[in-house]
Amino acid sequence: MDTKNIRKHLANIMICCGIVATLPAVTSCKEDIDESNLYTFTGETIEDYLVNRSDRFSSFNYILGRIGYDKILSAYGTYTCFAPTNEAVEQYVDSLYDDPVNLENPHNGMTQRGLEGLTDSLCEDIALFHLLATEVMGVNMGNGMTIKTMLGRDINTSIDPETGAVIISRASSITSMDNELENGILHEIDCVIRRSNMLIAGEMENNPDLFTIFSQALSLTGLADSLNNVSHTNFDEVDNDRGFYVPEKCELGYTIFAETDEVLAANGINNIDDLIAYANEAYGACADQGSGWYDYARNHNITVSTGTDYKNPWNALSMFVRYHILDFKLPYNKLVNSHNQISKVTLMEYYETMLPYTLLKITRNNGRLLLNRWQANSSLTDMVAELGTTAIHTVLFGGVDMEGQNAQIAAVNGYIHPLKNMLTYNENVPRGALNERLRFDDTAFLGEMMSNSFRRISDSEVNAMNGGKTGTDGNLSGSYIRIPPGFLKDLAIYNGDDTRLYYLSGQSSGWSNYQGDEFNCKGRFDFAFRLPPVPDGTYELRIGYTANGNRGMLQFYLGSSSELSSMKALDIPLDMRIVPVNSGDLTPDVNTGWCDWTRCDDKGVESDANMRNLGYMRGPLYYTVGVNSGNYARSNVQDLRRILAKQAFKQDEYWLRFKTVLEGDAWQFHLDYIEFCPENVYNNTRYVEDMY
Repeated sequence: MDTKNIRKHLANIMICCGIVATLPAVTSCKEDIDESNLYTFTGETIEDYLVNRSDRFSSFNYILGRIGYDKILSAYGTYTCFAPTNEAVEQYVDSLYDDPVNLENPHNGMTQRGLEGLTDSLCEDIALFHLLATEVMGVNMGNGMTIKTMLGRDINTSIDPETGAVIISRASSITSMDNELENGILHEIDCVIRRSNMLIAGEMENNPDLFTIFSQALSLTGLADSLNNVSHTNFDEVDNDRGFYVPEKCELGYTIFAETDEVLAANGINNIDDLIAYANEAYGACADQGSGWYDYARNHNITVSTGTDYKNPWNALSMFVRYHILDFKLPYNKLVNSHNQISKVTLMEYYETMLPYTLLKITRNNGRLLLNRWQANSSLTDMVAELGTTAIHTVLFGGVDMEGQNAQIAAVNGYIHPLKNMLTYNENVPRGALNERLRFDDTAFLGEMMSNSFRRISDSEVNAMNGGKTGTDGNLSGSYIRIPPGFLKDLAIYNGDDTRLYYLSGQSSGWSNYQGDEFNCKGRFDFAFRLPPVPDGTYELRIGYTANGNRGMLQFYLGSSSELSSMKALDIPLDMRIVPVNSGDLTPDVNTGWCDWTRCDDKGVESDANMRNLGYMRGPLYYTVGVNSGNYARSNVQDLRRILAKQAFKQDEYWLRFKTVLEGDAWQFHLDYIEFCPENVYNNTRYVEDMY
């Protein structure tokens, strides 16, 4: 046995003998721990680093010691530690004791000034907010990251535009980066990372220099009192003998896009009465029969109030505010996701707001995030296999600009993003900005996936949450997250454990998935999710997937609710096991019509039409198989889109159901993305839908 294995063996004996039994309850033992660092260290651990520099870090180490984490950071594991200096800790502790805001809990519960006055709970909050269960290098933080700490709360990174330093949550600068130690990474910081203990409406009220008027609107409409969800555990327990990570609670939250007082003043709004008048003008006629553009309200004969009943959800002020809010939390760097898209395309996301059945479009353009940007003939082209000439893509509305990463404000249950312009759901949104092919990643319409930071989470983070383990379910294995029934409010599972739903972010895989991630399902699955809303119109509803022999065969249903009685079958069952035959020449596959479009003289135009006649489309040119592979999804024989329906949709509620038609438990369902493509795109009389 070599020296390293002897050290591992001795370390295991120590654990089995209970030497680590004195560690606090917050670190539960796992059966399958990562043994790669389980040996006597020859270099510095994170704890050694702090002790050996006690003149700078003794105060933070004192806080760690109060909850037993000095022992944890001197033992096995893989961690990241943001270590504030003694001066930073002293300044922060004094600010807690002298806090003039938290009057309900004087001195934040401290018994005296100084370190010894901290309560154990404060020590735990401070310590765990500065620790990660995985290694995160500072060199990767520059473009903006959102990272879940061991406290369960997120921190956000950005770059100081003046100094170039990495900033943690708007205030703490990394002064010494990427100190690689035996059990992780340590970053020295010049300020304790601040965490808000306020709900999102309270955090907005706590910034009166920015949001006096918007905060008043939140209060008048009653929304300030309703944006109080933080988490819940009201979902089914599942049998976890397959070893995947299963969340124990569901985090909830909100995202508010808010005009600052300065922006409001620039638009002639200097007080709450001015904002009420603005909202009345903006929304007063939106539901009028014949001329109204808010289809849902018009279709349901809703009367918009311009009176003083501000808590009425159909009051114009309430409608104005609701369109600014998402009922899930998203930091700035996750509002628009990039992974394996090609460089020439524009990145876009669509999210449902709290104004019923309305979408907010977010576009990344030249490094800026713009809301409801409108470009003529979007999704159309006057060229073949190209996005089209600039002449047909005139920008008709540049979009509502945002202040950016460094300006976002984090609350306990969400984020506030300051705006530079006025945001409304005006007629140019449904008739302009959203009048295009709408592609939704499989998580973009399931808010809990974002509130829990699951969307595009790294494999290492999932493994850390799962005690270093990965799971296996037949031919499905890896760092999947098992989604329990009831965890997602807009997803209904009809047969309990017979539908085993998994999510894989796929950020380190080379799979051909839009944004890398996917949902998989095992068992005799039968489930449905609520589709994102679209403006009134005729659309093609499409689903994107990758075919392989492990997939199943399923029937799709479309309904007006999650009730099975509302569901009607769509077309014939889809067999996801069928992979098109790539004959190597231009012979079309008999089932799908697929052939190698790169060998076609017309770049696949005629072949595309043949595939559509069979109900299929190729994958888009928008992204590649894996990252920077140069292999387009359009060229991947397994990458397919199935046209499920071509029909009129109202701006209302629709549920899409997936039910296996095969016997047995072995089959694997796959979902990547969905598309709503309006008729004026797929059946345009002048241009054609682009291949992207």
